[in-house]
Amino acid sequence: MARRPIRVLVVDDSALVRALMSELLGDDPGIEVVGTAADPYIAREKIKQLSPDVLTLDVEMPRMDGLTFLRNLMRLRPMPVLMVSSLTEAGATVTLDALALGAVDFIAKPKIDVARGLAGYGPMLVEKIKQAATARVARTTATSAPAPPLEGPLGYRTTERLLAIGASTGGTEAIREVLEQMPADAPATVIVQHIPAAFSGPFAERLDRHSRMTVMEASDQQPLLAGHAYVAPGGRHLRVVRSGARWVCRLGDDDPVRRHRPSVDVLFESVAAHAGRNASAALLTGMGDDGAAGLLALRRAGARTLAQDESSSVIWGMPGAAVALGAADEVVPLEQVARRLLATPRER
Repeated sequence: MARRPIRVLVVDDSALVRALMSELLGDDPGIEVVGTAADPYIAREKIKQLSPDVLTLDVEMPRMDGLTFLRNLMRLRPMPVLMVSSLTEAGATVTLDALALGAVDFIAKPKIDVARGLAGYGPMLVEKIKQAATARVARTTATSAPAPPLEGPLGYRTTERLLAIGASTGGTEAIREVLEQMPADAPATVIVQHIPAAFSGPFAERLDRHSRMTVMEASDQQPLLAGHAYVAPGGRHLRVVRSGARWVCRLGDDDPVRRHRPSVDVLFESVAAHAGRNASAALLTGMGDDGAAGLLALRRAGARTLAQDESSSVIWGMPGAAVALGAADEVVPLEQVARRLLATPRER
């Protein structure tokens, strides 16, 4: 029996964007655009009438802003939402807010020449819709206090340890949850999240506000210090290399790996080569398989390797690929990732 097409509702105040997105999505036999809406009030009624599987939502909407609508939607009728965002600092901030509210992913709207730009995004838009349809979406409730930082006899020696984290779809919130549990003196931590260049700076700033560690966007030749976390800039690979007695960041503009720059594989393979048994790494939620081969390289080099489990992942693509390769020492829920990253070798 043929699988039913994914039912999509397109919500955008621009008639041009609604028409273009409907056309781009409608060209794929696995997707059916069941309707469009020019504002959240119309969208609310169409959701009731049409029961879409996935919603695309512009962050800037008339009559009710996209975040308010999303907050209400995830509380009352949770469903996969793909945000359509501008590639600006303001757009990045609002989009990160939307991801915190439960949106699955986002696609960037070009700042100029929207018609031609969105047409070029067709394959990516289709892929993101299909992945969103498989995402785990939970009903949101009142925001609870973040977990307290891990303290006590964890046994790590910060100057001799390095932590590495990779993620994609669903990762902005997953990484935040991990860093919220890290103590202020946690080992130096390097992070790759698949994210555009305009978004990585605001993302690092957001993590810094939620973490007792100091979180920043990585820069080339930057020494890695305990109590600090370094986020790969969007559009640039992040590697770790040894320089004398310390590790430093190296940024690169070489070709994308597994379609990504930054690539989790690139980071993990460099950590395997230069830190080996002194490293612990976690591959978190995300579509595709970036990071799986790198996690295997880390395990072979003697590092502790973790994969987020399926039930706590928004999309179990990347960690699932790592598990299939035999790259993970442990498969753990998100709430346990920080503790297992910090565990001493004797606790393996």
